Amino acid sequence: MPLKSTFRHGRFAIMMSAILGLSSLMAASPALSTDAVEEEKPAQVLFTNVNIFDGKSETLKTGMNVLVEDNLIKTVSKDAMASNPEVTVIDGGGRTLMPGLIENHAHLMLMGPSLPAMEGMITWEDFAIHGSKMAEMYLMQGFTTLRDAGGANAGIQRAVNAGTIIGPRIYPSAAFLGGRGGHADFANFTSLMGDPTNFSRLNMAQEIDGVDDMLKAARNNFRMGASQLKVMQSGGVVSAFDPWQMEGRTVAEIEAAVEIANQYGSYAMAHSYKKESMMRALNSGVKSLEHGFGFDCDIAKVMKEKGAYITTNLTAFAPGLLDIPAVKNVPASLRKAKSASATFAGYVDNMKKCPVKRGFHTDCVGDVPACTKQIAYEKWLNGDYFGPHNALVAMTSVGGEIAAMSGEFMNPYPDGKLGVIEQGAYADILLVDGNPLKDLSVIGTNDKWFDAPTPPESPETIRIIMKDGEIYKNTL
Repeated sequence: MPLKSTFRHGRFAIMMSAILGLSSLMAASPALSTDAVEEEKPAQVLFTNVNIFDGKSETLKTGMNVLVEDNLIKTVSKDAMASNPEVTVIDGGGRTLMPGLIENHAHLMLMGPSLPAMEGMITWEDFAIHGSKMAEMYLMQGFTTLRDAGGANAGIQRAVNAGTIIGPRIYPSAAFLGGRGGHADFANFTSLMGDPTNFSRLNMAQEIDGVDDMLKAARNNFRMGASQLKVMQSGGVVSAFDPWQMEGRTVAEIEAAVEIANQYGSYAMAHSYKKESMMRALNSGVKSLEHGFGFDCDIAKVMKEKGAYITTNLTAFAPGLLDIPAVKNVPASLRKAKSASATFAGYVDNMKKCPVKRGFHTDCVGDVPACTKQIAYEKWLNGDYFGPHNALVAMTSVGGEIAAMSGEFMNPYPDGKLGVIEQGAYADILLVDGNPLKDLSVIGTNDKWFDAPTPPESPETIRIIMKDGEIYKNTL
């Protein structure tokens, strides 16, 4: 039978079944009683014999048991636990149970290979397919939550939530809120001011000129599913028109974005490089500094007063930074990169001297294999610069705190904490071989970047990946 005919007959059969089923239900309804219907028991998974990194502590809690009920952690205890007869029991065998990892600065939709190519040659289908593969890759690399820092609206989040594709929980920022000649100006060189672009049509980036534009675009971003706002304040290195030193937003424009974010009970983050820009952002109400290469102890003091966070791509300080093709093959970008590297050389020492709440941040733009390599390298850099405990806290509990700043109304996942193993937290869980507080490689690190072999689909030492109470990987 032809497919079209099959669809029609199938739809008719479904309609008839529904009618007949409804008639049967109506005929039987007087005999039904709530007492006769057995209450369905919640699904439970019991992890036994595990050592726990809870997202914060400097040591593991040994010999523990963790009971998951539906999508939340119900109990964490040394004692044996009662559970319903249908419980799934997983013997951890003394492995480490820890929170799923949290990526605080990704761009799921930015596939590369360059900004001009994405503006001139890429369709919405290309972006969508790439974003779906990136989401899957992130989950299989151990990330159960991801904040998209510009480019993704709510569509990919809806697809993950519906189970259409697999991926982490996603906190979208929708369009970059940039300006003409700034770091989010992806338009062709000869484009006229105000002309629509590939990025603006898809609400991946918007050109902001003044407070009114900012108010309008910020409101539209929340309409398009943003959990928080992303303001492009400083310039960048690999972008076409903007020196990294530029101050791309007026105070009034930043405050306008912050005002709209506050009206929605959420917050604004800012792409901010130099110290003066970071101070301006903080004093305008920004709660999350992105990149923040000019960080020092003065910034740390203001951050603590304001309750702010920072996320930094540590690859910016890596020895191989100047070998990135997008840098070394473009004279203007190479010149900017050399200048920025010299100016921001004190970041790591300043962060150790005056530590603040710092989240994990990869900031990869490119294809899935390249980003998989960069993620593994970024994990390694976090441990190499700051030690395993600091790195793990950045990848778990601090990320959960950043997610929670999206507030009561805009937080898409408001029912439990993220980034911690405790009663009432979401059941976003990894089970890994070994002790990550002593050997960070068990979460899939690599001390090489461009010359590294393509990592496996999922690190072998991550044995279980659970998100929202559902197991996506189990190699026990």
